[in-house]
Amino acid sequence: MAAPQVTNKTSGGNAAFHNFNNDFAHISDPNERRRLALAEIDKAPFGWYHVRACVVAGIGFFTDSYDIFAINLVTAMLGVVFFNDSKSKGTIPTNSDTAIKVATSGGTVLGQLGFGYLADVVGRKRMYGLELIIIIFATLAQALSSSSRAISITGIIIFWRVLMGIGIGGDYPLSSIITSEFATTKWRGAMMNAVFAMQGIGQFVAAIIALIVTAGFKESLLLGTKASTCKGDCQLAVDKMWRVIVGFGAVPGCIALYYRLTIPETPRYTFDVARDVEKAGEDVNAYMHGKAEGNPDEIRRVTAMAQDAPALEIPKASFRDFWGHYSQWKFGKVLLGTAGSWFFLDVAYYGLGLNNSIILSAIGWSGGSTMYEIFYRNAVGNLILVCAGAIPGYWVSVATIDTLGRKPIQIGGFTMLTILFIVIGFAYNQLSGHALLALYVLAQFFFNFGPNSTTFIVPGECFPTRYRSTSHGFSAASGKVGAIIAQCVFGPLRTRGAKAGATGKAASPWLNHVMQIFALFMLCGLFISFLIPETKRKTLEELAGEVPGTPNYDPTLHAGRGYRAGSEEVESDGKETAGETAV
Repeated sequence: MAAPQVTNKTSGGNAAFHNFNNDFAHISDPNERRRLALAEIDKAPFGWYHVRACVVAGIGFFTDSYDIFAINLVTAMLGVVFFNDSKSKGTIPTNSDTAIKVATSGGTVLGQLGFGYLADVVGRKRMYGLELIIIIFATLAQALSSSSRAISITGIIIFWRVLMGIGIGGDYPLSSIITSEFATTKWRGAMMNAVFAMQGIGQFVAAIIALIVTAGFKESLLLGTKASTCKGDCQLAVDKMWRVIVGFGAVPGCIALYYRLTIPETPRYTFDVARDVEKAGEDVNAYMHGKAEGNPDEIRRVTAMAQDAPALEIPKASFRDFWGHYSQWKFGKVLLGTAGSWFFLDVAYYGLGLNNSIILSAIGWSGGSTMYEIFYRNAVGNLILVCAGAIPGYWVSVATIDTLGRKPIQIGGFTMLTILFIVIGFAYNQLSGHALLALYVLAQFFFNFGPNSTTFIVPGECFPTRYRSTSHGFSAASGKVGAIIAQCVFGPLRTRGAKAGATGKAASPWLNHVMQIFALFMLCGLFISFLIPETKRKTLEELAGEVPGTPNYDPTLHAGRGYRAGSEEVESDGKETAGETAV
């Protein structure tokens, strides 16, 4: 009796990411192997394996959020260190402050589009970890930056933050789709949401680190009563502080880097896009011998691809197939819904974040008689805001996303935010400081127990494998364009007509009108959310229209193969299997 044929296995696998593809490598029929492997993932009971996978992906979002949020705490310190002259008096110019913050969003757009596309072209495995390396490198470079006669500190930090933004942007589609494609169907939403919820922890830790370094340099900070008088040891202490705060952002990334670089390729990508088992098998041998890549026998490789590729039912990715897929309204409207809702969300989400100083002033956590008191109050005030609204919203969403569903949470969140912004906008001048704080906290809660979570989750679920990363990256980039508009347009707009030296509400006389505009954006987000599907407890193949008999089924996937949805499939040897019937 002839020995069974041994199929080469695909590379990768560690404690956090199991290689499901290899469990079915002995099955010769590629479609049956695909079905069994994906069913194994979809029905797997929730366990520590899923927790570890969430932690590895979540550390990336922890780092992303830390780096983005930390700059809000650091720009005041940059003013003391690099702009403490007779003109600026220890305060960073508004244009420099805005440019530094927008630089990250600009780089993020490039990263989301670029990494999103490349993850569909060259694979998730090859790209995952690369974006984290970029973030780590750019973060450390920022922490070691200084001005010179040839370039200002603003210019050098903008350069590194654009590069860091590219890495952060790459983390959005990669972490989302890798978690999605490895997750069990029952708890996929909670897993993806837990990854995204690490943003709240990142914001919390950034404020904690700022508080720790402020306490550590207390004696030196007490020497300066305000930014313009913070000289000598006080200025040196502030210079060390901002570098520690920024540099710490590289630490968690280094911890997760090994697991990201050694993950297996996702089974869905291996089956639907790569279709090259021979090359993957040789790559395993090369990895074991410390080589960069394998060199398989080309004849054997071409033969295997010629046999397997035509047998797979899923079409190969191409520009023609891409336009053909999204030109169908039932699929095109989903992309419009995910990109549009993310855009409308981020305009208000980032726009509201520009007003933290007003809220901190209202609750008495701003200003001070010494630089120590100023930095201490700023750090503690931001801790209060993060703990009061953002973190609870994230984790309530994690707890309910797979029971309430994505669409109800997104629509409900946009509805509540529309109401809250209407109240803030039209009653702004009548609101007390405590009332404004309460509305701000509620808005932060419903951002995160609402569209800020679901706009990240849904694009990682509702698109076909061959375009999932590209589509998620496009949706995420649409959101960051909204963030750039908020920072560049609505930031200056809220201070329109303000008098020099004004504080509190007087410093933002147009803020009420800005809030009214945000209410309109939330209303638009509410309406466009009806275009997205409910993805709760559905497999990724159902959502992509690959399963006959489901509402989104795309009959062009099986064109010419003799399929009819809803019954049985007759194979070439005449045997029948459950699922479909030949016409």
